[in-house]
Amino acid sequence: MSDLVSARGTPSIVNTQQKAVQVQQPKVAAKNTPYWWEAAPVRPLPPQPLAKTLDVAIVGAGYAGLSAGMTLAREGRSVAAFDAMMPGEGASSRNGGVTSGTIRPDYATIARRFGEDKAIAIEQEGKRAREFLYDFIKTEGLDCDFRLVGNFKGALGYNHYDAMAHGAERLARVLGIESYAVPHAEQQSYIGTDFYRGGTVRMDIGGLHPAKFHAELLRVALASGLTVHANTPVTAITRDGNGFSVKTSAGTVQARQVLVCSNGYTDDAAPFLRRRLVPVRARIIATEELSPDLMARLMPKLMMMGENRQLGFYYRPSPDGKRILLGGRDSSRAGDPAEPTIRLRNGLVEIFPELEDVRLSHSWFGNVAMNRDMIPRIFEKDGLLYASGFCGSGVVWAPWVGMHAAHKLMGHVDKARSAFDFRAPAAVPFFNGNAWFMPAIIKGYALQDKIAWLRARR
Repeated sequence: MSDLVSARGTPSIVNTQQKAVQVQQPKVAAKNTPYWWEAAPVRPLPPQPLAKTLDVAIVGAGYAGLSAGMTLAREGRSVAAFDAMMPGEGASSRNGGVTSGTIRPDYATIARRFGEDKAIAIEQEGKRAREFLYDFIKTEGLDCDFRLVGNFKGALGYNHYDAMAHGAERLARVLGIESYAVPHAEQQSYIGTDFYRGGTVRMDIGGLHPAKFHAELLRVALASGLTVHANTPVTAITRDGNGFSVKTSAGTVQARQVLVCSNGYTDDAAPFLRRRLVPVRARIIATEELSPDLMARLMPKLMMMGENRQLGFYYRPSPDGKRILLGGRDSSRAGDPAEPTIRLRNGLVEIFPELEDVRLSHSWFGNVAMNRDMIPRIFEKDGLLYASGFCGSGVVWAPWVGMHAAHKLMGHVDKARSAFDFRAPAAVPFFNGNAWFMPAIIKGYALQDKIAWLRARR
């Protein structure tokens, strides 16, 4: 769940997780709420009067919705965002806080499906999106523990290392990104493990505190004039003359335009989008505080970390440098079972055997949203504009795509131009919100990883 994104739509995850039984044994966590909430708990907002008319109604008050709302409000539009939960309660305060801006398909796959021009444009836009985020944090004075520390990606085998090294060289040559290979002999300078066979480094990726980032984004969005209605789900959106009638739990508002920024929590209020976004559970665990000496051995440069498995883990130091947080896919679909936490903990120990006896302070889950292209998207359907589909990399993509969607609504052609503004993702066959097939898909990925592992270690 490298980067879980905007939240809305289903009953509160908090309530679901608090009902789960907490099992106190070494391989499960003491708390099943996000570690990030210790320093930046999500809070209810005071009720706001419901406007009769709006220029723009936004569904969702996560990163994308707030970015769009702030952009619109600063241009003088009357705009309100409606969130089914407390703003930030979902993915925006549950993700790993890694500013990766990852696109799941590689360059060759995107070029084959959509043409080389689209592939080049997406690569270039990733660089601009990260730069935009870093400048936005600095310019707006957002206190969110951001540090541009770089990212190390480990290779399972030497054959993987060779391919990854070529990719790093291409990034440096084509986009001017500081990116380079780290051979196995030099690996310990970056990560205290022999698990990998070398890896690559990108210095344009950093880490932040996602709940603090959302809280600060909410602060500046409210100051800009955006109205945010918390715990106010949108239940229906219908055409009404030249605009839309937006029905919410607090009443109905007339809006000239509507922007849907739901993602992993999309519900029946946006049926067209719901058939195209598959909610996938992802989970993060946090260790108890580790000694400074141990942290210095395991994460000497305090970088963000990842690897090249299909179900690969991503991990990082906490902002204070005292813990390790590790995330990955969660194959469960209901409740809060112990098995996914145990899987992640076993993965942590596989990478860092020294952590065999470490206890976990937190384990939590949230939804990311995948689409069939695995590419974020801005698209229009029947007059509604959608900005969604961040595929686990919403820390970078959600603010960027939300901002571009806002400019599109305002008719700012140059500012709205984006490689992600094209046709809607295809619908997922036999799917209407219930991801019944995900456990089987995850098992298939796990089998692929096992085969790749055996081949890499021959």
